[in-house]
Amino acid sequence: MKGHLKAAVRAGWCAAVVALAVQSGVARAEVAAADPIDASMRTCLARSDMSSTAGQVQCMETARAAWQSASDLAYQQLLAKVKTSQRRGWERSQRSWKAWRDAEAPMLRAVFETTSGTMYVLFEADMQLQPVRDRALTLRAAANEANGGGGNKPSPRPRACSRDADCAHANRDLNRYYQRLHREMPSRERPKLVRAQRAWLGFRNVTMPLVDARGRIDIIGARVATLKRLSETVGND
Repeated sequence: MKGHLKAAVRAGWCAAVVALAVQSGVARAEVAAADPIDASMRTCLARSDMSSTAGQVQCMETARAAWQSASDLAYQQLLAKVKTSQRRGWERSQRSWKAWRDAEAPMLRAVFETTSGTMYVLFEADMQLQPVRDRALTLRAAANEANGGGGNKPSPRPRACSRDADCAHANRDLNRYYQRLHREMPSRERPKLVRAQRAWLGFRNVTMPLVDARGRIDIIGARVATLKRLSETVGND
């Protein structure tokens, strides 16, 4: 790896990770900008004794574990506040989210096995972190809404995606980047992508009725950002 790239990874990775969280289309990213978990990760990434690749990955794995704990807590708080019909919906959403993450892991591994270089080790760690952070923020927002009285009211149903310009555009991007990644992946690894995408579609389909129009765009937008980033990463060295 070239010297300037190593320097960028070492010195600028903290800022890059924060920027990636915003660029991914994460819902409520601006609300969580000062979250203690993010602040702790930034501090960890900036420490001289954590400047190695292993140290940087450890910082992100620690943050991922903290976000998972936050997600679990928000989920339990949400279930305690919503009525039975919504509780069942969120339980289906949570099961589908876990199934997607289980299917996503081997696909990510397959993509990053086609790369070489320290930068991609860090990219992979970040791509394991961000979906957990996204989920925690989604569940927190839903729990907060329920706490304010929204738990006894159905979420406003957005217009059909085909009739919503933003949603339709996001779906076109979704299909475009999925097809691009499918073409770029080694043929023997494509079934992993297919399984991961099917699992994500299952998660999307059971979750979108629980969120508003912005939440729907956040879900699709985060996936678009992931597929785009992977399509630009596969095969790099």
